[in-house]
Amino acid sequence: MHPPFPLWPWVAPVVLLTFSNLFMTIAWYGHLKFKSTALAIVIVASWAIAFFEYCLAVPANRIGHQVYSAAELKTMQEVITLIVFAGFSAFYLKEPLGWNHLAGFALIAGGAAIIFRA
Repeated sequence: MHPPFPLWPWVAPVVLLTFSNLFMTIAWYGHLKFKSTALAIVIVASWAIAFFEYCLAVPANRIGHQVYSAAELKTMQEVITLIVFAGFSAFYLKEPLGWNHLAGFALIAGGAAIIFRA
């Protein structure tokens, strides 16, 4: 099978991991607005949502490993997770991020830059 375009192995992980992280963030934190829902229901619903996360994360890593190391893929995933979570927290949960959150995220981004520097 030929990739849709030559840059696919470079771009696919970013696109797929972004959507994957959106599903995982909803699975892990979306239920916080529904505190009266039984925990067992929340667990099953979250697990069902997380299934779609795996359907995107696994191909992202399989495709991306053609051009990225496993450490680079994991780092990419973590940075994307923070970006998705920051937006989710601010817009869905209405919990704005403070300077300390942004400073911590910046330090993590700095670490990611070091990993990709090779």
